[in-house]
Amino acid sequence: MERIPRLYVETPPEECLEGRKVKRDCVVISGNVEVWLREGESVPDFIDIEGAKFLAKEVYDRFYLYVDRMEGRMLADAILVLPDGRTRIHLKKDDELLVLPVEGYTKTLIANVGNRVRTGDAFAAITTRKGEVHYLKPPRTGTVVFIDEVTNRPHYVYYILPEE
Repeated sequence: MERIPRLYVETPPEECLEGRKVKRDCVVISGNVEVWLREGESVPDFIDIEGAKFLAKEVYDRFYLYVDRMEGRMLADAILVLPDGRTRIHLKKDDELLVLPVEGYTKTLIANVGNRVRTGDAFAAITTRKGEVHYLKPPRTGTVVFIDEVTNRPHYVYYILPEE
């Protein structure tokens, strides 16, 4: 059974709160404290709602909406929780992502979301109509955070968070 990552994206507090109860699953960040809440739970008293940041659960397939694809930058803070449930990737507004297209006659995805790819590693392969295989390698080492399947044509776009 393949599970997909969960995505939490920064949102105005009023979209998450009704009084001190949350209307949907969200993460409340106050200073260096993260509180993970399910729909209907209350924000703990030690959290100052005015100074806190709220990240609401979003449909993972909508990740691309929070990336400026021209500049490859995050448009909002986000947390990606990988299917193992333990691994979290924190993305900050203005973080630079590598946006790498995979286009060709036949495409083979090698790296999946959460995989670390080094500069010399292939993250995908394309086969031309003549049968030549070309391996695509990232220009910088990083972690795959999203793979977008472009629906108007059968191509993919990798979003990779580069390492410092």
